[in-house]
Amino acid sequence: MPHLFACIDGSPSSPAVCDYAAWASQRLSTPLTLLHVLDHQTYPVAGNLTGNIGLGSREALLTELAELDERRNKLALEQGRLMLEAARDRLDADEIRLRQRHGDLLECVLELEQDIRLLVMGRQGDTSGFQGRDIGSHLESVIRALHRPILVSPVQFSAPRSAMLAYDGSETVRKGVRMIAASPLFRDMSIHLVMVGADTNDAWAQLEAGLNVLRDAGLTAEAVIRPGEVEPTLHAYQQDHGIDLLVMGAYGHSRIRQFLVGSTTTQMLRTATSALLLLR
Repeated sequence: MPHLFACIDGSPSSPAVCDYAAWASQRLSTPLTLLHVLDHQTYPVAGNLTGNIGLGSREALLTELAELDERRNKLALEQGRLMLEAARDRLDADEIRLRQRHGDLLECVLELEQDIRLLVMGRQGDTSGFQGRDIGSHLESVIRALHRPILVSPVQFSAPRSAMLAYDGSETVRKGVRMIAASPLFRDMSIHLVMVGADTNDAWAQLEAGLNVLRDAGLTAEAVIRPGEVEPTLHAYQQDHGIDLLVMGAYGHSRIRQFLVGSTTTQMLRTATSALLLLR
């Protein structure tokens, strides 16, 4: 049975990642796995010190450096184990699975892809603050590569009561509408379909098709068309209506595709103040 996976890394986002994962797991009735990946670039399994031999270092010094690396790795693994246990204790649920892997985060989640129903990640990673980054260094690469929905968590948890779908009429977004209609994740939420572009009969026909799917499923839904640039227009609408969850179809064929695939993807992740659910 596919699990909901939550990436835990000790960053300031981790408590909210836990809370969003627990919220989604309960709504979807999906078992939850907390995942910690020990980056092999920061903590290699075996230190490569051969380059130092040519510098005339003594064998004893190389041995001591290797022992220090091994000790450092063991401490990092223990720290990761404690983070996972603290996350499980926060959620007060013994049936949560804990998994710890050593390697590259992207490679690990791709290996687990068939077991993932929904992946929850924090907007910031554990090194983001030290590196002056607004978003985690692995986030965009995971979004681009993983063929599963990804819920990007802000630093603070807020149980979503409303959701906004950036609607462009593409197949990806129409699939997203059907997913929203069928998913218990959106039960009792009000859904806003927001199209950014020209106010035309064809645009309204596309929106009405989406509204019919949602309303036939018993959801409260409304639709609007707004002119302007995609990113600021979506943010302004979200803020004006106090929407808790932004839902977007990634890699469609529209202006939204251009801003998701291009450099504005990172800008959107940086500027979003609520949880962001990316669909594939």
